[in-house]
Amino acid sequence: MKAQDTYLTQLIEGAKQFIVPIFQRNYNWEITHCEQLWKDIIRIGSSDILKNHFIGSVVYIPDTNVNANISCWQIIDGQQRITTIILLLLALRNKLKTTNLTIPVSFDEIDDYYLFNRHGRGDLRYKILLTLNDRNYLMDLLDGNAIPDENTSRIVENFKYFTELIANADLNIVYTGIKKLMIVDVSLQQGIDNPQMIFESMNSTGKALNQADLIRNFILMGLTHDEQVELYNNFWHPMENLFGSEKYNDYFDEFMRFFLIIHKQDYRIKKNEVYDEFKNYYLTNNQGNEILNSLLVFSRYYCNIAFGKEEDRDLSRVFKDLTELRVDVAYPFLMKVYDDYSHEITNKDEFIKITLLVESYVFRRAVCDIPTNSLRQTFASLIKKINNECYLESIQAELLLMQSYRRFPLDNEFRSKIKEKNLYEFSRRSYWLKRMENFERKELVQVNEYTIEHIMPQNKNLRKEWKDELGDNWDNIHEQYLHTLGNLTLTAYNSEFSDRPFSEKRDMPGGFKESPLILNKGLGNCEKWDDIAMINRADILSEKACSVWKAPSLSEDILSKYTEQFTPSTYSIDNYTFLSEPSLKRLYDNLKEKILALDPCIAVDYLKHYIAFKAETNFVDVIPQSGKLKLSLNIDFPRIDDPQKKCKNVADKGHLGNGNTEIIVKEGDDLSYVIGLIRQALELQLDEENTDI
Repeated sequence: MKAQDTYLTQLIEGAKQFIVPIFQRNYNWEITHCEQLWKDIIRIGSSDILKNHFIGSVVYIPDTNVNANISCWQIIDGQQRITTIILLLLALRNKLKTTNLTIPVSFDEIDDYYLFNRHGRGDLRYKILLTLNDRNYLMDLLDGNAIPDENTSRIVENFKYFTELIANADLNIVYTGIKKLMIVDVSLQQGIDNPQMIFESMNSTGKALNQADLIRNFILMGLTHDEQVELYNNFWHPMENLFGSEKYNDYFDEFMRFFLIIHKQDYRIKKNEVYDEFKNYYLTNNQGNEILNSLLVFSRYYCNIAFGKEEDRDLSRVFKDLTELRVDVAYPFLMKVYDDYSHEITNKDEFIKITLLVESYVFRRAVCDIPTNSLRQTFASLIKKINNECYLESIQAELLLMQSYRRFPLDNEFRSKIKEKNLYEFSRRSYWLKRMENFERKELVQVNEYTIEHIMPQNKNLRKEWKDELGDNWDNIHEQYLHTLGNLTLTAYNSEFSDRPFSEKRDMPGGFKESPLILNKGLGNCEKWDDIAMINRADILSEKACSVWKAPSLSEDILSKYTEQFTPSTYSIDNYTFLSEPSLKRLYDNLKEKILALDPCIAVDYLKHYIAFKAETNFVDVIPQSGKLKLSLNIDFPRIDDPQKKCKNVADKGHLGNGNTEIIVKEGDDLSYVIGLIRQALELQLDEENTDI
């Protein structure tokens, strides 16, 4: 590897061509990046003191296709900078040509030095060859070909931006500024330097690569050009087309994380760790094209579920409802089920029922105000629980057997909560109204054409007719029932209804009597709208809700097949000799009470050498010792937030308990601080990542 400071224009000069390999991302500098570059160029071009301005590095390696007259180089890092400067030089060249100016430089000189290889034939004419999607746009601009007005390429957009700036600029300042741009010129040797390693370690300016870019580069870098083209065309380009350019940039990293969660069965993979996790998975499995083919297959599942690309009408409908609820956290599980459906391990009917179960599980929990922090882990663990011989039944059983914070709220709990919940301020209010209205309808109602109507108006200054109808306790009734299930509906006459009395809303043209909506069924027969009417309607709709968002139902005999047999511990509190010390027993009892108060899901298990406190599994183990309690926290030491430095890393030492972080507790210690440390281990296990539900 040879690295040196040089001016960017000196790098481009001469009979040479820079090739952007097929594995590189498309040109994606935005106007804001170009604006900053332009300001820097004008600043240094206007100054006699500033001699240069550093804009980053350009890393390149000889191309495998050798040409005797023109040296060809593959760009490993820096294509965004070089391409942007080429666009700026092209805008400058066009201005010089149309105005017949030769100061500070002639347009012919810009052509010969920076844009074209005079003696190159075919593609070798051009100083830079971009990736497939951008190449033709830049060639057309360089050759002066017409570009359609509706074109949305960043290449064309940024060229037009520079053309507008050049029109009123001092060309001498612009050219002087361009000539002062300096880079670190890094030339690699083929067969000696490792371009992937160097690429990963570069701290470049501009727009950072995302995890998907790094993965694509890792897969294709180091292959011959023909191999790169083959893999890109067969695998990566079809995935980019599935997503589309905008969604590819926004969601491909998330898809890659879900893919790894499925295949590595590790739900804790973070978005910024996707590249490292994939590289490890790819190298460990050493399956090459099989992994790429699997990526392509699962990307279809993801796009069909998340972006409405499913062609099957029945599947498309249930996917659409799911995406409106925004249950991204369940996508790995559903992608696994989709794969099994594709391989005929399960069938379409079961696939639809499973998707509806997922929707019901998430919505019921949201209505019942059950924290969403465990959903990622829940759905990841469901993947492992699928029994191919009893596919749907095994999933139903696992959902029914979940306890505490993971439970599937059954009808009594759900029915009670949905009647009293403030559903108007529920984050997915259009979703639940649409689902209730369109349940079992063949001709779907376009709910977005309607607005939410409070039958009893929101206006706190109720008209006299409303106060009389509600009775002496009207203000309390208004506050209690206003935003609840019994008082909410849909209408296309919201402005006409306003806060009119109920009888007018009912009987007016287009009123409740004439409404074609199922949600308004029965309102035309109501004599008045008071708390009794709202309660009765809530009862009816809550029953319907239990059918819309159905809970699984299995007999006790079937459930018993999936119930893990628990063998009670043969140990008890009396087996721990040191806890016979009164002061230590008091300390333990106090600590135990505070641990159990953290979450109702926590259980205590007495083992031979220690006492285990567990949610999913042990999060803290208590080892009684003479005059003290040793706590083993099931959290890696680097992750613990311990400003008082009371914890100790025991990862490399033999120890009792399941964790690698240890703390000693004695009588008189601040238990509130200790509980704060224990809480971190519990929350790690429960997965406290906020889920957007």
